[in-house]
Amino acid sequence: MQAEIITIGDEILIGQIVDTNATYIAKQLNKIGIAVYQITSVQDDNAHILEALRTAQQHANVVIITGGLGPTKDDITKNTLAEYFNDTLVQNQAVLENIEQLWKLYIKKPLSQLNIDQALVPSKATVLMNKYGSAPGMWFGENNKVVVSLPGVPFEMKALMENEVIPKLQKTFKFPYILHKTLLTYGLGESTIAIRLENWENQLPPFIKLAYLPNLGKVRLRITAKGNNKKALETEVNKQLKTLLPLIEDIFVGYEETDTLESLIGKLLVAEAKTLATAESCTGGKIAEVITSIPGASKYFKGSIVSYATEAKVNVLHIPQTLIDRYSVVSSQVAEAMAVAVLKQFNTDYAIATTGNAGPEKGDANAEIGCVYIAIATKNKVFSEQFQFGNHRTKVIHKAVNKALEMLQKEILKK
Repeated sequence: MQAEIITIGDEILIGQIVDTNATYIAKQLNKIGIAVYQITSVQDDNAHILEALRTAQQHANVVIITGGLGPTKDDITKNTLAEYFNDTLVQNQAVLENIEQLWKLYIKKPLSQLNIDQALVPSKATVLMNKYGSAPGMWFGENNKVVVSLPGVPFEMKALMENEVIPKLQKTFKFPYILHKTLLTYGLGESTIAIRLENWENQLPPFIKLAYLPNLGKVRLRITAKGNNKKALETEVNKQLKTLLPLIEDIFVGYEETDTLESLIGKLLVAEAKTLATAESCTGGKIAEVITSIPGASKYFKGSIVSYATEAKVNVLHIPQTLIDRYSVVSSQVAEAMAVAVLKQFNTDYAIATTGNAGPEKGDANAEIGCVYIAIATKNKVFSEQFQFGNHRTKVIHKAVNKALEMLQKEILKK
C-alpha cells in the first residue's frame, strides 16, 4: 500500500513557509502501515495540480492533498478536483451550517459570499467536516483508490487527519503493520557507531532495517520492522534490542517515541526534587528554549541569563573584569564563573553555562571560530570542557546545546 502527498501553494515553492504538513501526514500514514511513495509540491495552478494528480494516482493507492481551499481566487483546488473527477460543485448544507456557527461564535460579522461559497463541494466527494475552519476536507474514492483533499492550515489539517482520514483509511483498506523504534544516542558520530554495530546489523532478519539519522552531536538509530503479524514483529524487535543495547550503553539515552534528552533530564530533576538554571553566551538562549519546550518544565527550570555581550557578563552575572582580562571571555575560567554565578542568583541545584565563538567573526575574544566552553555547576563543584564544533555558526550553536544537555545528564546520573 503506497501513498503520495501533494502540497499546494506558491508560498511553499518560493520558500516563504516550510512545508510541515507533508512531514506530519507522512508520519501518520506510516503509523498505520502506508508507505509514502513521493511528496510533491506544486503551484496554485490548474494544469500543474491536474498533472500532479494524474501522476500520483499512477503510483499510489492513496493521494492526500493539502492547501488551496481558502475563499480567495488563488485557492483553486476545489474547482480543479471537480474538473479532475468530471464533477460539479453543489452547496453542502452541513458545511454551510458549520461556517455560520463559526462566524457566529468567533468572527461576529456577516458572512460574505466568498465565505458562503466555501460550502460548495464536488457532488461526488464525501465531506470531512472541519470543526476548526470554514474549508471542509473532501474524500474521493473510486477503483480501490482514494484522493483526500485537506485545508493547508496545519491545525485544521491535523485534526482532520486524526479524527477523519486515518479512521476512514483503516476501515477502507487492510494494511501491513509497520513498527518503528528510534533510539537516541549522544557523544559518538555516525560512522563510529556503524563500525561498532556492523556485526549486529549484518545478522538482522530481512524484514528489519536499521537507519542512522545524524544531527549535530547526536545520532538517532531507527529500527523499522514490517510485516502482517504485529505480535511476531514486536517479539522479534524486542529480541534484537536486547542484543543491541549492550553495544551502545555508553551513548544511549532513551527512545524518541517516549523520551528526548531534555525530557529525560526533566524527569531526573523532578524525581530528585532538584532545580536548574542556565547562563548562555554563544548559545543565545537556545538551551533554555529546549528545556522549556517540555510541558511542566517550570517545576525544575528556574530561569536563564543570556549574557551575550561581555558587559552583560560583568554587569548582570558579576563576572570580574579582571578574570575576563586575564583569561579571555571565551575560556574555561569564565564559563565556570558564569555557571557558579547563575546557580547562586537563581539558588538552583544545577547550572549550565556556555561561552564561545560561533562565528562568523571572532568578536570580543581571540578564540578560534567553533571554540566553545561548557560548564556545569552544582552546589559542591564546578567543571568545564572545551570543544571545537567547526566553522558553521548554526552547527556550532546546536552542537553546543546538545553537548551541554549530555554533560548535565551525566552529572545528574552520578548521584
